[in-house]
Amino acid sequence: MNSLDTSPALGLSQRLPPTNVQAEQALLGALLANNKAYERVSEFLAPEHFADPVHARIYTAIQRRCEAGQIADPVTLRAEFEHSGMLDEVGGTAYLAQLLSAMVGIINAGDYGRVIRDAWLRRQLIDIGETVVNRAFGAEPELDGAGQIEAAEQTLFNLATQGGAERSGISFRQALTEAIDLASKAFQNQGSVSGLDTGLRDLNKRTGGLHKSDLVILAGRPGMGKTALVTKIAFGAAKAMLDNARIENPNAMAKECVAVFSLEMSADQLATRLLAEQARISGDKIRRGEISSRDFDNFVKVSREIADIPLVIDDTPAITLSALRTRCRRLQRTHGLGLVIVDYLQLMRPAAGTRPESRVLEISQITQGLKAIAKELAVPVIALSQLSRSVESRDDKRPQLSDLRESGSIEQDADMVMFIYRDEYYLAQREPKITAFDRDDKFQEAHEKWKSDMQNVYQKAELIIAKQRHGPTGKIDLFFEGEFTRFADLDTLHE
Repeated sequence: MNSLDTSPALGLSQRLPPTNVQAEQALLGALLANNKAYERVSEFLAPEHFADPVHARIYTAIQRRCEAGQIADPVTLRAEFEHSGMLDEVGGTAYLAQLLSAMVGIINAGDYGRVIRDAWLRRQLIDIGETVVNRAFGAEPELDGAGQIEAAEQTLFNLATQGGAERSGISFRQALTEAIDLASKAFQNQGSVSGLDTGLRDLNKRTGGLHKSDLVILAGRPGMGKTALVTKIAFGAAKAMLDNARIENPNAMAKECVAVFSLEMSADQLATRLLAEQARISGDKIRRGEISSRDFDNFVKVSREIADIPLVIDDTPAITLSALRTRCRRLQRTHGLGLVIVDYLQLMRPAAGTRPESRVLEISQITQGLKAIAKELAVPVIALSQLSRSVESRDDKRPQLSDLRESGSIEQDADMVMFIYRDEYYLAQREPKITAFDRDDKFQEAHEKWKSDMQNVYQKAELIIAKQRHGPTGKIDLFFEGEFTRFADLDTLHE
C-alpha cells in the first residue's frame, strides 16, 4: 500500500500525500519481535514520522517501554493499551498479532525506518509548498514578498536541521587528528594563534585567536567603543586572510572574507571609520571637511593600500536571522567565509513568520540561530550586544554577565563573552565643578586629584573576558585613541 505516486498524469490536487504503510507495519512487526531492532531506528525516527496515527501510538508505546528497559511485545502492549482504554483505537489484539506477521526481518529495521522518515519529509515539503502558495495568494498580508521568501527559507532550514539526514558520530581517531592539526597550527605560530588572527596581540595570546563554530559576544555600554573594537578585529582578521593568501603569490586575492552586518551604521560610515583609523586622521574632521590637502592625499593613498582587504559590509537595517543566514551561505559559496560579525544583536529580528511571546524569547531565538550559523558554516561569529542600565547604578561600573540584556540566553549560547570597559569615559564625567565647593583651595585640590586620576587611565581600555568555554577568563589591557576611535595593543614596557 504505497502511495508514492508522482505520475505527471495526475494533477497536484489529485495526488495523495507520500506514505508507506507497508514499511510502517514491517518496522513495527520487527520491533515487536525483537526489541533490539529499536536501536537501529531510535536516533532518527519519532512517532510523528508515521503517517498512520495508529502506528504512531503503537511506536510511542514501544519507544517508551524500550527506553525504560522494559519488554515491548504484543502481550505487554495489549495490557498497556487495555489499561489506558486505547486497545480498540489501535485495532485490538488482532492487529498487534497482524503486525508480527508483517515482519520481514529485524535486519531491515533501519531501512524501514529511513523509508518512513523520508515519506514524512516529503509530506512536510508538501505542507511547506502549500503554505508558500497560500502566502503568495495573500493568506498572510502582513508578509511582503521578501518576508515570504525569508519565512520559507527559515521553515526549510528548520526542517533540514531537525528532520534531515542522520548525524553519524566522529571517530576518536578523526577527532584526535583534528586536535593535532589545531596544535600544529599553534606551534607553527609560536604557540599563540591556532584560530583566526584578531589583530590584537594580547587577545590572541589569551584565546588562541577566533575559532571555528564559536559564538563570541562582545558587549558594553554606549560610548565604550564596541563598534570600534569589532572593526579593529574585523580588519585584523581580513588582513591576515589576505597576507596568508599572498605568501606565495604577492598578487593573489584572499580565499575567504569577513562579513560585517552593520545594523546601526551605514557601509560608508563604517568604511570612513576604518580609513580614519588606518590613515590616523580624525573621522570627525573628515565628516566636517576640516582636513588639509596633505591629509586628504594620505586618506586616498591609504584607501588604495587597503582596497583589497576582503571585507564585505552589509548595512541592511533590522535584518532577520533567516536573511543573514542566506547571505552568509551565499558568501561562503561565492567568496569563501572566514568570519561573521553582527553589530548589534538587539537590532536583529527573528526569522520572518515567527512571533515570539516575549523579547527574552526573541533574543534566545536569535542567539541560538547565530550559534547554528557558526556551526553550520564552521566559522566564528562575533555579535555585539548592549548592556542593561544596571551598570550605571553601581560604583564599580565594570560589566558583569548579569548585565547582559536578556542575559540568560545570550550567556548560555555564547562560547565566549567579552566586555569592553573604559574608566576614562566615566571619570571624564565626574570632573569637579567649582560651584560644588565653598573654597577655591578645596576645588583646586579635588581638581588636581581628578587630573591625576585621568592621567592614570588616559587612552586605556579593559577587555574583560567573562566567559571562555575553551580557556581562561581575565582582563586584557588595551590602548584606545578616542580621536581616531582606534584600539591597539597597550605597550606596557614604555609607559
